[in-house]
Amino acid sequence: MIITVVCDILGEENNGTAVVTMNLIRHLKSEGNTVRILCADQSKKGLDNYYVVPNKSFGKALDKLVSKVGVSLAKVDKSVIAKALDGADHVHIMLPLGLGLATAKMAHEMNIPLTAGFHMQAENLTSYVGLKKIRPVNTLVYKYIYKHLYRYCDGIHYPTQFIRNVFESRTKKQTPAYVISNGVHSYVQKRNVEKPDGLKDKIVILSIGRYSGEKSQDTLIKAISRSAYKDRIQLILAGQGLKDKKYKQLAKDLPIQPIFKLYSRNEIIDVLNYCDLYVHPAVDELEGIACLEGIACGKMTIVSDSQNSATKDFAIDGKCIFKHKNSKDLARVIDYWIEHPIERAEYENKYLASSAVYRQEDCMQRMSAMIAEVDNKKRNVKEQELPILLVPQYYSENTDVFGYNAA
Repeated sequence: MIITVVCDILGEENNGTAVVTMNLIRHLKSEGNTVRILCADQSKKGLDNYYVVPNKSFGKALDKLVSKVGVSLAKVDKSVIAKALDGADHVHIMLPLGLGLATAKMAHEMNIPLTAGFHMQAENLTSYVGLKKIRPVNTLVYKYIYKHLYRYCDGIHYPTQFIRNVFESRTKKQTPAYVISNGVHSYVQKRNVEKPDGLKDKIVILSIGRYSGEKSQDTLIKAISRSAYKDRIQLILAGQGLKDKKYKQLAKDLPIQPIFKLYSRNEIIDVLNYCDLYVHPAVDELEGIACLEGIACGKMTIVSDSQNSATKDFAIDGKCIFKHKNSKDLARVIDYWIEHPIERAEYENKYLASSAVYRQEDCMQRMSAMIAEVDNKKRNVKEQELPILLVPQYYSENTDVFGYNAA
């Protein structure tokens, strides 16, 4: 098959969307498919099967902010889109942004089987304009992306049942849903990694994610300042983002200064393996691949109870959960697990066992099955409504999540 994959912000694999996009592309290629990649990554210009549109500019000030997040946005060029779609057997869109929306409409008009992933919460957009807490605004975003993308789709890939429920409840639409985790790559696994010199006598607490309000790293920084063990805790905030300066200022009085760093993929797996605790304080998270990677490394993983985050459902039980945005409660949970190393080891084993359902190879096979099923129904039963495909044996008990951002 010739499959066109569309991603507005594809580039370096330093954010969740880029990672899951490239994982899918590699898997589809491994099955013998020709994969065309429609994106705005200028470094890919001229490479085989890459169709590169220009970058979108919002002016110097806004462009600087966008680049600080570590992404570049795509400018719609219908001539490039047309080339990427010419002769394609299937189109899969990663994000409901400009390039994805334009491509969806064109693919629909050309009657090409179309699927799209759901990799962006409304809050990911509204948080940047200070409207995240206004529910009607978030609902309008969901209705907009339904109207301009998801209503055209023959299948929609939701990484978690949580985000499917959110989208369908806000839009009041039943969608052709496939609930499949983005999965955790096989190289992300538990292994013995010694702490670097300088950290051997420290309690290392790691959190991975873009420095932003929805990831709530400020809650973690404040929790460390409240911890009875703050003089021994080395906090590592792996990522980058707009709140870099704010978080560094917030942390300036901690006895041990946090490490703020964007790690490579190989580096971060080592950090995951030598850290003592992994904390995912996000309040808005549709899956949380970084959190799943911590679980896959058998780490004691602490998550928030935010109702707008899927990661709470990954917790073994309530002992691993804190009240979202509540630094005092997070400090309580952190101190408990520092003080109970034997019980912590037991929970680490439970987390490691729970990671089996997130094996990426299994998840990617289900993505291929989704594409095949959509194509079959599109070609053979064009007027029949696409049924919802759910495969319960791959769900976790609490979350209905198959066996993944930017992070």
